[in-house]
Amino acid sequence: MTTLIAFLFALGVLVFVHELGHYLVARWCGVKILRFSIGFGKPLLTWKVGRDQTEWSLSPIPLGGYVRMLDEEEGTPIDPPEVHRAFNRLSLPKRAAVVVAGPAANFLLAIVLYAVLGMSGLQEPAPVLATPAAGTAAATAGVQEGDRVLAIDGQPVQSFGDLRLKMIDAIVERQPIVLQVANGGAEREVRIATDGLPAGELERDFTRTLGVELKAGVVQVGFLEENSPAAKAGLQVGDQILTLDGQPVARAQQLIQQVQAADDSKPLQLGVRRGTEMLTLAVKPQLTYEPDAQDASAPPHRKGRIGAGLAQQFEMVTVDLGPLQALAYGANKTWEMSAFSLRMLGKMVMGSLSWKNLSGPVAIADYAGQSAAIGWFAYVGFMALISVSLGVLNLLPVPVLDGGRLVYYALEALKGSPFSERFRQVTQQVGLVMVVGLMIVALFNDLSRLLG
Repeated sequence: MTTLIAFLFALGVLVFVHELGHYLVARWCGVKILRFSIGFGKPLLTWKVGRDQTEWSLSPIPLGGYVRMLDEEEGTPIDPPEVHRAFNRLSLPKRAAVVVAGPAANFLLAIVLYAVLGMSGLQEPAPVLATPAAGTAAATAGVQEGDRVLAIDGQPVQSFGDLRLKMIDAIVERQPIVLQVANGGAEREVRIATDGLPAGELERDFTRTLGVELKAGVVQVGFLEENSPAAKAGLQVGDQILTLDGQPVARAQQLIQQVQAADDSKPLQLGVRRGTEMLTLAVKPQLTYEPDAQDASAPPHRKGRIGAGLAQQFEMVTVDLGPLQALAYGANKTWEMSAFSLRMLGKMVMGSLSWKNLSGPVAIADYAGQSAAIGWFAYVGFMALISVSLGVLNLLPVPVLDGGRLVYYALEALKGSPFSERFRQVTQQVGLVMVVGLMIVALFNDLSRLLG
């Protein structure tokens, strides 16, 4: 339910802002608005507002919206006194302004959302690297424990997420990733080869495959189950687990695997830091038995558990900006994400990037639910990213999209007169086939991920 609510709210806001851009500029240009609709299909709710009695409606199919304007080209009879308020009577620049206002509104929303994050003390993992696994490209390149990434291919890096995003171009092009790193007061350059990555690795965990991983911080107890072995042993929320049976614990996943492999013949000795106090706690795992997911006739798998939720703590960087700095940050972030989206789409068209990377409504809904569960920071970031994507998508030169209409207007300016109705109908049908095709591919990818 959380996923559905988060998805519908985000989509509703983004569609409303997009259509509001068209609406406001059209009103400013003197065009009469007949209907403002969020969603498609038979309206569930309608009301009329203003001198023009504009009909505002909410419809059941939430994958878009529209603003219907007075327009002679729609074939509906128009009262002579109102002809001057028809959209088609606007000058070419004004028509273009109305069309571009929708995507522009999405970009402005993204700028504001990113600015809000910038002013709110956004925390992200610092770009500090762990010792790479032997045999990985990062190990071969000489990446060391504690290397702090300052730049990639000459572009400054703020966080590990920023680093991961900026690695993608080089991976797609099969070019070396050039990192400027600092460690122990000295700076150096490392070049990580990407030509050995397996095909399709971009769709998986490419940073781990390359050996570029976050330096682990402490393992901390996030929560405890009531009457669990961990609670009975005296473990408390906030405790930092440093060792297991005398061996250092570097990552939460490592500790989880060791606990699951343990039996109940003897307690595990956990070395714990609690504030300034160092403790050793004896925890006897509780054994559980789980059926084999692949073979129902196979013996059940035995796993140890202690009933503690573990969290990996990493070094964090904080983005905390003033209002003007935050707006500049939001504008720069929106520009970066727009350019990145266009580059990736171009690589899909050229065949250098798999169409499997295209996501549809199912994946977007899943991301909405996940980000909402993490917290408002993640959810606002998700909305900003989708707003950028919606703006970029609508500016593509496809006839049924805003970008396609701008192409019509550009050609009309060169030709000196509008194109025939027949030409527009044919090209819009082609554009509709293209958009539906993209939606089918995206939905197929979503279902493949869901079922695979």
